[in-house]
Amino acid sequence: MKNRVNHRVRTLVLISILLALVVVSLGAYTRLTHAGLGCPDWPGCYGLIDVPATAEQIIKAEQAFPERKVEAHKAWNEMIHRYFAGALGLLILAIAFMSYRQRDQGTPLRLPMLILVVVIFQAALGMWTVTMKLMPIVVMGHLLGGFTTLSLLFLLYLRLADFRVPGGDFAIKKYGRYGLIGIVLLTAQIGLGGWTSSNYAALVCTELPICQSGWQEQLTFEDSFDLIPPEKDSYEFGHLSHASRVTIHVVHRLGAIVTGLYLFWLALMVFRKSQSAFFKNAAISLAFILSCQILLGISNIWFSLPLAVAVSHNVVAACLMLSLITLTYSLRRKL
Repeated sequence: MKNRVNHRVRTLVLISILLALVVVSLGAYTRLTHAGLGCPDWPGCYGLIDVPATAEQIIKAEQAFPERKVEAHKAWNEMIHRYFAGALGLLILAIAFMSYRQRDQGTPLRLPMLILVVVIFQAALGMWTVTMKLMPIVVMGHLLGGFTTLSLLFLLYLRLADFRVPGGDFAIKKYGRYGLIGIVLLTAQIGLGGWTSSNYAALVCTELPICQSGWQEQLTFEDSFDLIPPEKDSYEFGHLSHASRVTIHVVHRLGAIVTGLYLFWLALMVFRKSQSAFFKNAAISLAFILSCQILLGISNIWFSLPLAVAVSHNVVAACLMLSLITLTYSLRRKL
């Protein structure tokens, strides 16, 4: 009975993971197409559940929101993202409800409830993204909230799947702790990526490996990382000086170097020290996804942030996090 119960919840969690990946992708697409304010209200769009389409609807919408002309393509980008995010929220609510009903049958309860709390807060961040006119800290928080939701769902799936790994490989005992450090570093790097994007600093450095010549003289930390910015009517297209944006971009690049080297080292050590094919394959997978992510980051600079590459950079970052969670969870569960 317990296995049948867990199987139903696990199937729902797997669907939620796939949907969360779609939501992360759509969030990146919405942000990169400058559609974050495509709908100036929340949760609807110009007071509708879809996008104004008829001439009468457009006139009423622009009268109600005179500061925001209707741009249907941007509004649809935003609303499609909201539809998928709403569907994900309902799935997570169902998972939490089923977990509560079946708590006496061995189904985890605390983790589903935590995911529900996170997704409710994530919905609030989505609302604040609009009402606070793309304030960078809110946009970055919304990005991190999406990654957190996805990661927690994946962790729940691993628990429900009774994920089994080979034992007896004591040579890699300590790398479970190093995996946790890697998760912290990668989370910080994803946050830096969100801060770079939300401050429109992705294209201020056009050369590799750090930035164009003279970047050292432009570094300024006076307001580059102020979490509460000066009050503005809108933060769309950024509010910081060029030097501040260069500083943000450079810090993101340096963070990528540090995180990349650390994760490559972790993958190499697990591969070399382990006698298990499972852990060797997990290390290879981590290194491969990390290599893809680095190549996508380079491509963003080399080809001036093409939309497909920039969205893929977000999606592969999510896959990299899931790969690292798998390795770390396996190491710690085995021990």
